[in-house]
Amino acid sequence: MFPSCSEDYKKYFIEFESKLEEIFRLVDEAKAKGFDPKQSIHEEIRISRDFADRIECMVGPPSVGRRIRELSHMQRVPLAFKIVEEILYGEFGNFEVEKAAEQAIKTGTAILTEGVTAAPIQGIVKVSIKQKQTDYGVSRYLSIYFAGPIRSAGGTELALIVVLGDYVRKLLGLDVYRASDEEISRFIEELRLYEREVSRFQFHVDDETLAYILQHLPVEVTGIKTDPIEVSSFRDIPTIETNAVRGGALRVVNDGIAGRAGKVWKVIDELNLKGWDWLKNIVVTREEESETDYLQDIIAGRPVFSFPSTEKFGGRFRLRYGRARNTGLACVGVHPATMIILDGFLAVGTQLRLEMPGKGGIVGAVETIEPPIVKLKDGSVVRVENVDEANKIKDKVEKILFLGDLLISFSEFYENEKPLAPPSYVEEWWIWDLKKALKEKFGNSIQEASKLLGIQPKRLEEILNNFLVVKPDVVEALKISLNLNVPLHPRYTYFWKNIGWEEFVKLRNTVLKSKVEVGNEGFIKKLFLDFNPEIKLILEKLLIPHRLIDEKIVVEDDAASLTVCLGYGRNLDDETILQDENPLKIIRRLTGFWVKNKFACFIGARMGRPEKAKERKMKPPVHVLFPVGLAGGSQRNLVEASKKIVEVEIVKRKCPSCGRPTFKPVCPICGVKTVIQGFCPLCGRVLAENEDVCPQCKVEAKFYSKQIIDLKEYLNEACERLGLGFPDLVKGVKGLTNKKKIPEPLEKGLLRAKYGLSVFKDGTIRYDLTNAPLTHFKPSEIGVTIQKLKELGYEKDYLGNPLTNPDQLCELKVQDIIVPEKCGDFLVKVACFIDDLLEKLYGLKKFYNVKDRNDLIGHLVVGLSPHTSNGV
Repeated sequence: MFPSCSEDYKKYFIEFESKLEEIFRLVDEAKAKGFDPKQSIHEEIRISRDFADRIECMVGPPSVGRRIRELSHMQRVPLAFKIVEEILYGEFGNFEVEKAAEQAIKTGTAILTEGVTAAPIQGIVKVSIKQKQTDYGVSRYLSIYFAGPIRSAGGTELALIVVLGDYVRKLLGLDVYRASDEEISRFIEELRLYEREVSRFQFHVDDETLAYILQHLPVEVTGIKTDPIEVSSFRDIPTIETNAVRGGALRVVNDGIAGRAGKVWKVIDELNLKGWDWLKNIVVTREEESETDYLQDIIAGRPVFSFPSTEKFGGRFRLRYGRARNTGLACVGVHPATMIILDGFLAVGTQLRLEMPGKGGIVGAVETIEPPIVKLKDGSVVRVENVDEANKIKDKVEKILFLGDLLISFSEFYENEKPLAPPSYVEEWWIWDLKKALKEKFGNSIQEASKLLGIQPKRLEEILNNFLVVKPDVVEALKISLNLNVPLHPRYTYFWKNIGWEEFVKLRNTVLKSKVEVGNEGFIKKLFLDFNPEIKLILEKLLIPHRLIDEKIVVEDDAASLTVCLGYGRNLDDETILQDENPLKIIRRLTGFWVKNKFACFIGARMGRPEKAKERKMKPPVHVLFPVGLAGGSQRNLVEASKKIVEVEIVKRKCPSCGRPTFKPVCPICGVKTVIQGFCPLCGRVLAENEDVCPQCKVEAKFYSKQIIDLKEYLNEACERLGLGFPDLVKGVKGLTNKKKIPEPLEKGLLRAKYGLSVFKDGTIRYDLTNAPLTHFKPSEIGVTIQKLKELGYEKDYLGNPLTNPDQLCELKVQDIIVPEKCGDFLVKVACFIDDLLEKLYGLKKFYNVKDRNDLIGHLVVGLSPHTSNGV
């Protein structure tokens, strides 16, 4: 089963699944040896091929996947409400009322979160129908219990879970929940305590707004204890089971209902749901308070790059709409020179907290946007066009006059329900104006336009077809504006709105009296101004590059555009021309063409989390999940512990053949797979293999006990099996945290120590990366040969031309990723570890057979985002 796609993509998916099936067969063969807790990969991992599969595998109920496919024409949110309704009406089997409500809300939540996050299975603990005495009698109402992982659902979905709960309440005929004053005060106290002692929320909501929300919620939002911190004032409330903070419930109300009120109301309005009109009153409040939220809770060492747009200009980022091949989806673009000028505080993958439109995004490098402009220690002002120039001058910078563009896609504003800010005049607008003028005057005839403009046809076509990279020089830009009445090109447009009328007059009068050097076609090539601090400051405010030479202010590349804009050489009456305080209108009178506002909107930004790409380790690092108690010392060293008597809590197993008790998965005497023995912790009764509860005492079974183990013997056996010498250091753990206290085979720890690898608490080896978008790449950028790319299905570039050149641009296939070189080197060590494990522990052939990172190109990896339940 494949999505609707091209034949090339069908081939891609078929090959993808073939590789996956090959790996699953190999893993099943290895697990059948009995060294692992599960005997088959299918007991641990299920493959879902579509959205419907994910929902049914995650929360059920049975057959819901089929129904979701039948309703695939519906949008996600209406679909969630439809499935909730059908569950309650018994379309998927009969449940007790409380169980039906819980199943409906969990399945609806899974649909809202697209079956990806852990919210439905770990974030919603239970759903209860509770009752309490009110002034009007006994009230039966719905209560949803949340836990910490609910945060993975995302702000809007957090709130929609409560809306789902209200829909369930109505279908079940339950009463509207009405929070008491005591419950409201407890919630507010708890939320403020959480902010102080645990963690900040995405939004700061005042007490009055919180109280208003809690008074109107039609279902109870509660939860379990998430942190060992208790409230001090409103304690022991009968309807709340714990005095500790309930982080999940707090986040649902604060970041969901309050923080995303605008988006949630839009959904409610579209679905025509009743009883939520009160939510509209929160939207305006939230908008008014959001302007400087990004400046809250600043951490030392994480600088503020740009103050809010309402502040006076001080070198901030300029907002630029658009998307590059490495931005979008909460990823913004900055010029690579800006990264260097900021001394590396900004790097690819660094998180930025933004003034707008949303809470933030990571950074990508984009060369085709406006670069930074800086003032050097010698007084020169430089436009830093590229990385090489930035590296040369970074130690000479005295002040950053302009940080350059911050490239943000329109979709970020749409997604965050924020109005679009005014756009600046950029190359995209200019090329549209130019093409319009060419069409009106020459019928798009490049030859005719070339004659009038004095620009070669080929050069004109380059400017038209590749306008972000090929920009006209200053003479070409002025010819186009003067002859076609097209606004001046953005490269030669300055920050005219940053100066007043008096400053404009002063600068014009100074320029008119200054020495000049005339270049080609009568335009000014160089401008020599007598040094004057006021004039120097005006040029800096305009962001015009210049140098200081022999007590002169020298303007070079920008001299022609500056002098034309100031009306140099035109003997006009100042009172006639300079009769408007808006410099842009004055320039229009002086030149006859428009100069647009290049700096319409700036944006505030500060550093969030730094870029991270490194191995994920437990603290402290661990080679193997094997217990040593206190015998291993501070490093939990198995080698050191093997010299002592080791008594630890570990799983109880028994050989079904010889009856010998052991903790090992395979009997060391007869080689038969052992079975885990459960027993009752009260009466000591040994339970059957499939029994988890004592039939007599009705308590949960225990599967482990304190045992003395001969660790030295076990280490010797493992070293002998692997053909390794006795190591100096293998780090274990003090105790196991899994339910049955099942340890890993020591062989895994020995091999991890050999390759310098660490294990995570779930037995996986992990590498943390920032997930950044990328739609296209060049082979030369990633160091992969054309031949190898063709083997992976990259036959053509993005234009459909055969792939022959490493500088051609290719579209990245949907499930392909490009990782950093250090990650590739790390994965080589992981591959070698797996190969040794397959060969020496499981007795199978090696799978990867790699020597360097290039040998891993085309292999499969699993990506797992935080708080998700699905690997990709």
